[in-house]
Order: sequence, then structure tokens, then C-alpha cells
Amino acid sequence: MRQEEIWDFDAAQSYDTPGTAMFAPEVLGPAVDRLVELAGGGRALEFAIGTGRVGVPLAERGVPVTGIELSRPMADRLRTKVDEAALPVVLGDMATTVAPGEYTLVYLVYNTISNLSEQAEQVACFRNAARHLVPGGRFVIELWVPELRKLPPGQEAVVWHTEPGYIGLDTYDVLRQHAVSHHIRFDDSKQARVSRSVHRYIWPAELDLMAQLAGFALESRHADWSGAEFTADSRSHVSVYRLPAQG
Repeated sequence: MRQEEIWDFDAAQSYDTPGTAMFAPEVLGPAVDRLVELAGGGRALEFAIGTGRVGVPLAERGVPVTGIELSRPMADRLRTKVDEAALPVVLGDMATTVAPGEYTLVYLVYNTISNLSEQAEQVACFRNAARHLVPGGRFVIELWVPELRKLPPGQEAVVWHTEPGYIGLDTYDVLRQHAVSHHIRFDDSKQARVSRSVHRYIWPAELDLMAQLAGFALESRHADWSGAEFTADSRSHVSVYRLPAQG
């Protein structure tokens, strides 16, 4: 399934969950705070900006934000919140599309680099970030850690979250380093709604090598946006890569 098929009109209309899940203040607030700091008073570019979950509040904090977005329905949804003058969006693939101008910060949140299904595309994404940045600029990635340690021999799926009305599970193809996230939502009726997204998972060490190929060095890695220590048990990480400064 292509990304354009996944992020269609229906997905765009149901993506926002104001005040809950990834839109909860305790989730979104630290991310925006950290990105304000990392932008350092300069301009920010968000790859795969979606409906503006992060880009809109970041712009409201005074950071000039531009977005690149593959899905027109997602971009249209963002446009109901802010106009083009307040937050420009370029339609296209985050691995190859060029936005006008230079930036002190490029960022990719909520596992989105894994939407690129081939290693070469992910490397190209790093190079595209470097193309947009001024010397000393930063590329920030929020990404989950593959939970392969939970897979016993012969099992291909991991249930990673359950709550009333929802089950989330990932199925793994360890040969191709692919995973499919399945989101199952249900109520008291006999009907359930299922949505899926396809990913190529990346180990932190592999991500660091991709960064080196694009001229970046790892500046920091934490378990979350608030700066918690990254350990062997961390389920995700926020990694900050930086280009060399001039001179």
C-alpha cells in the first residue's frame, strides 16, 4: 500500500484528536518546547507536516515554520487551521522535495521517517534535510525502537497497546526489516474499524550511519522530548543530528 493511499481523505478527517493521544498537552507540549529551543531563533522545516499537529503550535510560538507534505488531504486539513502566509506547505515527498529558503532546523516527528519503505529512501531523506540546513543546522528525528525482543521464535506480531475500544499491534517481516502497524477500534456493536500503516524500522545505530552519510554527527539522544535518559529499555528516542559549522 502506497503512502498516498494510507493518508487519504478519511485518514485526514479522523487524524486529529484534540487534547488526547498524540495531541495531549503532556505529549505535544514538551515536543514544541524542545523544537523552539533547537530552532535557535531561526526558521524550521517540518518533513511530513500532516495536519499541523506540531507545526501549527510551533509557529504560534514565533518560529517561522514551512512544511513538506505528501498527502493533499492532510495538507488541506492543515489549511483549515492556518493560511499559507502563516505556514507555507509544499506538496511532495520528504526524501526529494525541496522547499524554498534555508533553515536552522529540520524535524521529523512521531516515527514518520519509517514511512519511507526502503533504506535508500531513508538515506535520501537525511540528505534532503542537509540540503535545506544552514551550516551548524540540526535535523531532529523522533522514532520508535523496534520491539523485536518481544518476538518469540515463530511469532510475527507484537501487541503494543490495549485500552477499552482499541488494540494496537505490529506485524514484523524481519527479513526485509518491515513492519505493519494495525489499529483496531471497536465499540459495543459487532463492527470494528481497522487501519494499517507500513513502515521500515530502523535501529538507532543504523540511523546514525545514515546521518553520517549525509554529513551529520549525532549531537544528543534522549528517550523523549523532555530529555529522559535513553536506555536499552527505551521504546522510542529523540535524536538530534547536527551539520558542521562553517570554518
